[in-house]
Amino acid sequence: MTKSIEIPDIFYPKEPILVCPSSPTPNHTLQLSNLDDQKFLRFSIKYLYLFRKALLGEALRASLAKVLVDYYPFAGRVRACFAEGFVDLTAGEFLEGSGKPNRSWRKLLYRVEAQSFVGIPPLVIQVTHLRCGGMILCTAISHCLCDGIGSAQFLHAWAHITAKPNFALPIAPFHDRHMLKPRIPPQITFSHPEFNPHPCNDPSFDLLTQLLSQPLSVVSLTFNSSHILHLKKQCIPSLKCTSFEVLASHVWRSWVKSLELPPTLRAKLLFSINVRKKLKPELPRGFYGNAFVLGCAETSVKELVTSNVHYGVKLVQEAKEFVNDGYVRSMIDLLEVKRGKPDLSVSLVISPWSKLGLEDLDFGEGRPLHMGTLASEIYCLFLPVIGDLHAFNVLISVPQSSAERFEHYCLKGLDGRGENKEDVEKVNGGRGYRLEL
Repeated sequence: MTKSIEIPDIFYPKEPILVCPSSPTPNHTLQLSNLDDQKFLRFSIKYLYLFRKALLGEALRASLAKVLVDYYPFAGRVRACFAEGFVDLTAGEFLEGSGKPNRSWRKLLYRVEAQSFVGIPPLVIQVTHLRCGGMILCTAISHCLCDGIGSAQFLHAWAHITAKPNFALPIAPFHDRHMLKPRIPPQITFSHPEFNPHPCNDPSFDLLTQLLSQPLSVVSLTFNSSHILHLKKQCIPSLKCTSFEVLASHVWRSWVKSLELPPTLRAKLLFSINVRKKLKPELPRGFYGNAFVLGCAETSVKELVTSNVHYGVKLVQEAKEFVNDGYVRSMIDLLEVKRGKPDLSVSLVISPWSKLGLEDLDFGEGRPLHMGTLASEIYCLFLPVIGDLHAFNVLISVPQSSAERFEHYCLKGLDGRGENKEDVEKVNGGRGYRLEL
């Protein structure tokens, strides 16, 4: 069973410091694009790193001040907040219990009191020194300023300046977002199912509200390369697909099964698609703003749970193929006309962090022992696995009543047992499906 460690109280020898750029920066307003200014992105991306050897807080603050000259929007109106603390814990103890985040982990990131999201600094950092000489580094980066690729670019720039202070950044940040401006007049030329509930669904049925009203349990599962290969072999008839496509399909299917949803309900899988190279012209190298849209795969619960992996993979691939320059422009224009938010009524949202290079962060004392998130949410994260480029750690919170079933369906067949041994049995008066061995 995956372990979770309780974090002891943290000692702060002094108040957090507001870090300013080390030299003057442009004095102007950065106009956010419609992709940046979406309501559902008004939160901070929270990363957690465990390092075997700590760096001095003074050195990290100095390099942060230097990198903020290039990435000056992260300093923002209220500047970056940097906290430094000490905890009675070793790197080994944390690593042993690092599988599942819990509420005590919130101690590892300084909480900034603010009346609204606007009042929170765009960048909050806490360095927590460990008893063994290691450190835990936690960052909160405003999602309105950047996406996963952009945040990884910033963190690598900070690490690069820390380790090699006399060397220029390998990638210069590109700040301007004019290439993502809406057209005049707006032209909504595509349907955007990620924003609209399916008309066949009962509008009074809101799975998201139901999930949030129940006690949740954190599920953390690791899929290695042999597991991924096994899933691909289950794709009959054979279909060329990526590791993400087959795992996303498998997790979505397992999630729907575990919740025992009504068979006629339409379920969605929403996942981020990088559009930097899909736009015409392509976005410049170094662009770190939000440059993703949500791909949307959709089908009935019955079709999803009674089909094999091939069915879900095809839906994921079709959702990806649908996204091109015209689709992205149409979405930007839609957001100009209507500040909507994704339909989460019957949707699983997957955010892939596993191929961003986040696990390679090196401030000069070696790569991290662990890279993950500070908390588990009801959306699903695909996290990197340190030391295995082809593996994924799947982290999600599900209702306690469904957690065991979700783990079972995710892991079923990965020990060599085939899914063709399953019998489909109606349950709950025909409202849902339970698949038994």
